[in-house]
Amino acid sequence: MDDIAKVKQRFSIIGNSPALIEAITRAVKVAPFNLSVLVTGESGSGKEFFPKIIHAYGARKHKKYIAVNCGAIPEGTIDSELFGHEKGAFTGAISTRKGYFEEADGGTIFLDEVAELPLTTQARLLRVLETGEFLKVGSSEVQKTDIRIVAATNVNLLKAVEKGKFREDLYYRLSTVVIEVPSLHDRGDDVVLLARKFAADFAEKYVMPTITFSEDAQRAMLLYRWPGNVRQLKNVVEQLALFNAGEEIHRHTLLSLLPMDYSGNSSLIPSGAEHKYEAEREMLWQLIYSLRNEIAELNKRVNNLQEDPQPILKPEKVQSLIKYEPQPVPPVNASLAEDILPDSLPTTLEEAEKETIIAALKRNHGNKKTTAEQLHISQRTLYRKIHDLGIALEEGEVKNS
Repeated sequence: MDDIAKVKQRFSIIGNSPALIEAITRAVKVAPFNLSVLVTGESGSGKEFFPKIIHAYGARKHKKYIAVNCGAIPEGTIDSELFGHEKGAFTGAISTRKGYFEEADGGTIFLDEVAELPLTTQARLLRVLETGEFLKVGSSEVQKTDIRIVAATNVNLLKAVEKGKFREDLYYRLSTVVIEVPSLHDRGDDVVLLARKFAADFAEKYVMPTITFSEDAQRAMLLYRWPGNVRQLKNVVEQLALFNAGEEIHRHTLLSLLPMDYSGNSSLIPSGAEHKYEAEREMLWQLIYSLRNEIAELNKRVNNLQEDPQPILKPEKVQSLIKYEPQPVPPVNASLAEDILPDSLPTTLEEAEKETIIAALKRNHGNKKTTAEQLHISQRTLYRKIHDLGIALEEGEVKNS
């Protein structure tokens, strides 16, 4: 762990999430070996740090390190940029030019957005990986290069292979070792640590009082999905540092800078690996309690028929209700039914979720692993919900704080 701490300090990497530590550990371990590495992760998640770690801790650290954004180079000039060209090879080629593979001989090339490479360039790259040989554009002379390639992408390359947009043989050459960089919303409390670090950096940069974040703002950070990852967080904090210098940032101020989704709502969802299912869970809860309200209202109307001389329902409707024979339904686990439909109806979805978790914890005598399995969520998500919903565990008893 001391080695990892030194790496984080050297490259100014902030965070302690297990997924981030695992990615750094893999980069350090593979660095001494001359293997191709594929770095995957969402755009803005910080993939660019890992090729630098691999180069700095490998045998090529005293040689050149060149980073190439494959998506930023036009298709017509990408071969010339990577492999060089001879004078007169095409219009505008007024002199011979070295490409990145020749310039970085003995060092490391980082190919960012490698999925954007044209198929013809992918074939050239495959030859370099297999034999170390390449041809300049407009030349028939084979040249040799000794480079290490680290590639990165935010695209699922296997799906790109299925669609014929990426060569399968090149994929397996590049992915000898895969390092997966976690998204910001999968890094838990790291988002708060990063926000504080960015706030201090910008205060120093602009010579202004630093901003701080209230508890409700920090909780909003943890709930927000951060589709732009670390890059988006940094941009938001920079705006706050400029226009709210020296202030304590509250939830409403933070949310005012976060983009809305297509329905006009802020993308505040619980973070973690299970975030894709939260919307469905909310819909189910709303459906369950909507049905319960309708049943309660129907029972109230039926009871009023016996007391009110002018019934709410027409006589023929009452007869249809009396004659109605419900279809048999499969037996339901009584304990689970109590969890889903408690005696007192919660007024909000959050209260419903809180009561469900408390009931499940009591049923399992505080065993959080079993509780998480029954609720079909991870233990990490359960711990976070216990904290966020204010559920206290004392001496094996569950208390609603």
